[in-house]
Amino acid sequence: MSTEARRILITGGRAPVALEQARLFKAAGHQVYVAESAEYHLCRVSSAVEASFRVPAPRHHPQAYVQRLAALTEELGIHCLIPTCEEIFYVSAGLEYLTGCRVLTSERSILAGLHHKGEFMILLRSLGFKIPDTVLISSAEEWRRAVKQAAERGEQRVYKPAYSRFASKVILPDKRSASTNPHKRGPWEGEPPAGLSAGAPWVSQEYIQGRAVCTYSILHEGTVVAHAAYDSRYRTGRSGASVYFEPLEHPAALEWVQRFAAATGFSGQIGFDFIEPENGTLYPIECNPRATSGIHLFTPEEGLTEALLNPGPLVQSGTVIVPRSARTAMLTLPMLGCGLKPGPGGFGSWRQALLGAADVVYRKDDRRPAREQFRIVYAAWKTARRHRISITEALTEDIEWNGEA
Repeated sequence: MSTEARRILITGGRAPVALEQARLFKAAGHQVYVAESAEYHLCRVSSAVEASFRVPAPRHHPQAYVQRLAALTEELGIHCLIPTCEEIFYVSAGLEYLTGCRVLTSERSILAGLHHKGEFMILLRSLGFKIPDTVLISSAEEWRRAVKQAAERGEQRVYKPAYSRFASKVILPDKRSASTNPHKRGPWEGEPPAGLSAGAPWVSQEYIQGRAVCTYSILHEGTVVAHAAYDSRYRTGRSGASVYFEPLEHPAALEWVQRFAAATGFSGQIGFDFIEPENGTLYPIECNPRATSGIHLFTPEEGLTEALLNPGPLVQSGTVIVPRSARTAMLTLPMLGCGLKPGPGGFGSWRQALLGAADVVYRKDDRRPAREQFRIVYAAWKTARRHRISITEALTEDIEWNGEA
């Protein structure tokens, strides 16, 4: 039974996943509004959105951000507020002010433990999950000790910030060496990463060879009510963000997420990244307690919005909404860039993937978001120059959360 028409407020309107949600809600007969701190964003010009509101940047003005959201929920008569990106950490910290509607998030303390790449592994170990060996590094001395130990043992390790997104700053093993080399200048010669501290730690993680498997799920009080597993073999760089999303029939991934859900009682949108070696064991690498790109694999006919708005009946019936079509999705602009270094399979496989996937931004009946991408990139370029950061970092500079109180 479909939920009656509701008024939905989505945050993080710059993200393709937010645009996807807006379109799914619109197709299901709901009214969609968007709150976003960026001047230009995909949802701003989408025909799926009734109105878009510019709000204070949550990272720089967290209290003003939450207060503006609270005012919007009251002014618009919002039934459900749905965060999609890292602004969820600021929304979850302000739940006491957002009492006028349902807010699709868990408490910040829960989200923080999942977002932190070291604490997530500690949680999984305590729950009995098999994990890659992971060590938290909180100082320059610990960094040098970890690097030296890995070199002496001939171990391959991955190094990454405990708080990060889009696989930014990840240091992978040198393909030319049997040991990990996290320094451009040569084995173990460089200094620890700038800013490394107890407040901005890194993790050293066992490198496991295998294919990457990603998931997107909606959980309600410990039960999985929607789920998608997907292959993401094309990325921005060797370890960057996924730009190509191919659905996988992967029962083991669903079983893993169901086990996690039952063990934690989690509610909300959540994504996991795994490495699957040839023996079929799933090794969790990290968790994103928010919307992830697997949502692009769903169509309006599958009723994903019911899992977000009215999960109770799905729990009672034991139903898990999954993508029924075999459609593959992609972000066309960065996917084009992957053609410069197409990776395994070469140019032919990349070309076949490009021609066989649907762009997640462009729609014949909603074309303006595709053009908006160029404004977004230009604005990010200006921000990157101003703050001396990468364009990828500039895209989330005002909404990301790195453990701040």
